[in-house]
Amino acid sequence: MLEPTKKPPIDIFRVFCPTDISGTMRAYLLEHGCQLEASRSPAEVFPQRTPGTLLQGARYREDLTQAELAKRSGVPRRQISEIENDRRSVDKQTAKRLSQVLNMDIRLLLWDTER
Repeated sequence: MLEPTKKPPIDIFRVFCPTDISGTMRAYLLEHGCQLEASRSPAEVFPQRTPGTLLQGARYREDLTQAELAKRSGVPRRQISEIENDRRSVDKQTAKRLSQVLNMDIRLLLWDTER
């Protein structure tokens, strides 16, 4: 009877690196036999997530009300509400102001949910 083929153990994890060293880290991992997935958009990783729900989650994480976020970012509270309820898209300037206050990646607020 044949013995089952033993596969080496693998570990799956995600790595977040500063962009200035990501190329070096990618090369290091490939050199050591690691398999890397292609980058995926937030829509693929979080199919039920929109920029509005991500904004709301970041605001909750920072323990801020819409009014407090509006005061700190300079973005009107009504606009924040419309973004969170997916009734308004986010322009680059607004995304930058919100992401700075909420300590989040600006790209999460700018990705296109239709792609």
